[in-house]
Amino acid sequence: MSGNGTTGDDPLQTAVWRLRSRACWADAAALLPADRPAPALQRAALLAERCLYTEGGWEEAEDALRTAEAVAHSDEERGAAACERGYLAYAATLLGVRDRADEARAALGRAAALIPPGAAGRALLDFRRGLVAQNLAGAPQAARAAFRRAHAGATANADPLLLSFTWRHLAGLALRDGELTEARHGFAESLRIREELGYLVGTAPALVSLADTEEEPEASRLREEARRLFRLLGGVPTWLAQQLAPPAPGAATA
Repeated sequence: MSGNGTTGDDPLQTAVWRLRSRACWADAAALLPADRPAPALQRAALLAERCLYTEGGWEEAEDALRTAEAVAHSDEERGAAACERGYLAYAATLLGVRDRADEARAALGRAAALIPPGAAGRALLDFRRGLVAQNLAGAPQAARAAFRRAHAGATANADPLLLSFTWRHLAGLALRDGELTEARHGFAESLRIREELGYLVGTAPALVSLADTEEEPEASRLREEARRLFRLLGGVPTWLAQQLAPPAPGAATA
């Protein structure tokens, strides 16, 4: 697996992917040189992802992002760096570290002006704009449109990891609207892809989401598998802890 979850034969990217998928973002970032645009951007992306999953490491991510911005040369490279800045600002806002919603929107808008339609990075940008619409702006219709564009782009670019995210978030919107069958299908596709890729750090959240659409005893089986992975990875992602807390003794269960 490569650093983006796609098949490849680059030993460096294989090592980066294995570390990333097991929540070892700092170790993965340390393998990448910071003096060239592509690896510098990948370092920043890894450390930004660590922030979202662990709620820590913000300074290291900011430093890596500034480096990526400094070595970017082309419009697409600058756009990709702006996309990462928007994502980091989004994560800080979502997790309550600091309100950076305006920065997130501005950076993603700047990225949209620099990354042309049809470019490989456009699908990821569309997805992140959907996240801002859904979770910061409370605009589910705009989020759904952005996620669908991202889904189409990820399909066209054969990016299975991004597809696992678009499936998951489209399913979440379907569940919100009471479309249980559609939601179950989307969550199941997201889980299938993550299991096939070996994206362990993203598998527990996928299991929990699918459990929310299943009946017993399947729902409990999925949640228990999620707990096992959560413990295996040292309590990452941190925001999953509350959802995975076992019911209190004597509590009623449905």
